Amino acid sequence: MEQAEFNLRRREYRDAVETFLSGLFTEKTHYSDLYDSMRYSLLAGGKRLRPMLALEFARLGGLGENWADALPAACALELVHTYSLIHDDLPCMDDDDLRRGKPTNHKVYGETMAVLAGDALQPAAFELILTAPKLDAARRADCALVLAQASGQHGMVAGQVLDTLHNPQTAQELTEVHNLKTGAMIRAACLMGCAASGSGKKLWEAAENYAGQIGLAFQIRDDMLDVIGNEETFGKPIGSDQEEGKSTFVDVLGLEGCANTISVCTSRARSAVEQVPGHEFLWYLADQLAQRDY
Repeated sequence: MEQAEFNLRRREYRDAVETFLSGLFTEKTHYSDLYDSMRYSLLAGGKRLRPMLALEFARLGGLGENWADALPAACALELVHTYSLIHDDLPCMDDDDLRRGKPTNHKVYGETMAVLAGDALQPAAFELILTAPKLDAARRADCALVLAQASGQHGMVAGQVLDTLHNPQTAQELTEVHNLKTGAMIRAACLMGCAASGSGKKLWEAAENYAGQIGLAFQIRDDMLDVIGNEETFGKPIGSDQEEGKSTFVDVLGLEGCANTISVCTSRARSAVEQVPGHEFLWYLADQLAQRDY
């Protein structure tokens, strides 16, 4: 695979996800302000990394050129991710004013509506999975279970509790927060692609190992960008973690240590899928995530 082919497939996935998401929550009702709030954050951009991973693993797992059959499940990930961002930004959590270069949801719609928009996005995600027209009942159930386990009390929510209420300080504690939070959702994305395609055990194992490595590299790079990033490109104020008194991987590893760890994780991610036929897209993606500036 050449760079141009990678860029083309990545754009194809992203365009399909954006088109699908744009068609959601468009009904006109007397409570359409709820839909406006949901769509404001859902359509605010972002890398669409999670649905992209789900679609690629669905392709590799057997859907091939019919990877779009997995779009409802892939986009469900983005609904849950968006709900988590809306709630993360609330004054009772991180109290952020900007997200992706735009005012956060509660700054535009108020705290009450922001909470309710997040509340609505979560069950809507499972509705998308459980009504996916091109997936049979077993694949729908597998996808829903993966997402529920990743986003609930043993996953993302547990990670948020540790992050906001337990004041993690050490590398071990920060890694635990990451594994339960960012890492859990990236792992879910890869595994949901496997589930949507009905792939075999070997791909599930490769997907889990790959996700664990790129997920950790992603979080460490995020912490680095909070120190060395460009605010306009990064989409939120630089130094916000330090201002909030939060410890990050930069605090415990230093910038050089972070860069070295990202390099190791990226190499391990590439090794995890090396035996998967057609793995080149995943290699390119791991490399790009390690060097991203937003």
